[in-house]
Amino acid sequence: MSPPTTLPWRLVVPVKGGAGAKSRLHPPPGVDREDLALALATDCLTACCAGMPPAHVLVVTSDPRAAAVAEGLGAVVVADPGAGLNAAVAAGRDHALRSSPGTPVAVLLGDLPALRPVDLVTALGAAAAHPMALVPDAAGEGSTLLTAVDGARLAPLFGTGSAAAHEAAGHVRLDLDLPRLRTDVDDDAALRAALALGVGPATLAVLAGTY
Repeated sequence: MSPPTTLPWRLVVPVKGGAGAKSRLHPPPGVDREDLALALATDCLTACCAGMPPAHVLVVTSDPRAAAVAEGLGAVVVADPGAGLNAAVAAGRDHALRSSPGTPVAVLLGDLPALRPVDLVTALGAAAAHPMALVPDAAGEGSTLLTAVDGARLAPLFGTGSAAAHEAAGHVRLDLDLPRLRTDVDDDAALRAALALGVGPATLAVLAGTY
């Protein structure tokens, strides 16, 4: 059992899902890209819901299969407005603040299949020491975790160079030694890196015998 996080975080996890998900991935023959994208999200969400109260995890998606996974884990499903990643994050943030005004809000990318509950707990504990913080991806250019102790201050700027953009907006950069939390899977090289770290059972099942 993972120790509790230091603040009553609400964690927003955007999951695109569907036929358009993970277009830069080239799965092995016999592996459907949509199934693989769902498996990546499933492993990530499973770790999130094991590391913190599932009802504090807000999954923003318009994909029925991803929504079913989230509901099965006890997470809250928020409708994706369909205007891109930053709009999805904002929808989750706003839902969290309506439910719990003043609550701390964190955003975690939903494509971290190697994530373990302790990674999330450790990162949120480190972030709690700063009004706003970010954890960059493995390359140091993107952002995998974004936090604001005052959730209303969280302004997502995901996209190319998001780590620098978030840092310029006042988020303290936390280069934590948490490779499982920093390895988001957008392309084939990232998938290989995640597999080397050790992915969860859903991803392993979809890729069984192909790597």
